[in-house]
Amino acid sequence: MSYKNLWQGRVDAEDGEAGLRWHQVVKFTQLPNSSDSITLVGYPNDLGVAANKGRVGASGGPNAIRQFLASLPWHLRSGLIDAGDSQIFDELPRTQAAFASKVNKALENSKVVLGLGGGHDIAWASYMGLAQYSQKRIGIINFDAHLDLRKPSPDTSSGTPFRQIAEHCENNELRFNYACLGVSKAANTQALFNYAAKTRTRMLSDVDFNLVNAQKVITPLLKEIDELYVTVCMDAFPISLCPGVSAPSALGIDPAETINIIQWLSKACIEQNVTWKLSDIAELNPSLDTDNKTARFAARIAFELVSAMNN
Repeated sequence: MSYKNLWQGRVDAEDGEAGLRWHQVVKFTQLPNSSDSITLVGYPNDLGVAANKGRVGASGGPNAIRQFLASLPWHLRSGLIDAGDSQIFDELPRTQAAFASKVNKALENSKVVLGLGGGHDIAWASYMGLAQYSQKRIGIINFDAHLDLRKPSPDTSSGTPFRQIAEHCENNELRFNYACLGVSKAANTQALFNYAAKTRTRMLSDVDFNLVNAQKVITPLLKEIDELYVTVCMDAFPISLCPGVSAPSALGIDPAETINIIQWLSKACIEQNVTWKLSDIAELNPSLDTDNKTARFAARIAFELVSAMNN
């Protein structure tokens, strides 16, 4: 099914514009041309998941998110554009480069951009797109049980994106500004924690995850950057809420606290004069999703991210 055909849902015509939903406002164009638009870009790819020895199926993630976004109420004044999916190749680096190029163009012609993954290798692609768009200091916030700082062995994967970013920063004499919120000690080896310490990665564990503690981690980061990129890995949440992921979490982070942090982050960026134009969602695997639980929550996260960035 074409991604365009997924944009269907309830219509409350009796309420006029106050009753609009996402499927009623979305428009389709490969190249956005409105500085006031919210642009969605799909990354239907799980090559990185396979390379990371995970359970494949995340390539269906973008369309699953679209399907459950469609009937959500539209509360924003901006336009909504679905720019479709980036091109997928047999090689992960080419696939990531294609997404980065599409994100770069979307950033140049939109108010905010939301990437729909796909494996978490989307993070390296998103970062490249933002780096092409802006030469300013970039910071990353990752909601994730995993640090994703693995060393390629020898190829890159969905477990290596933030190490790739760290090495890119080192090679270009840039500060690696990375915070991972929801880190599980039971899901990361000591080698990963050692590399996190080496790169001065900021961390918040899953057992300490709440708004107050997140503020303590994020506020210093915001003071050191100009541009923010936020990525949400759906395997950060409990398996009871999000079974449809490559690597489910036995514990996971609280969904309500996650939304509280996203909403607070919108205000914090304004206070710190940080531009937040790019976010993405990763690791939704519809083939493993019981009763579409993960897709429904991914759509809610998308709803919150777009609202926060559009502030």
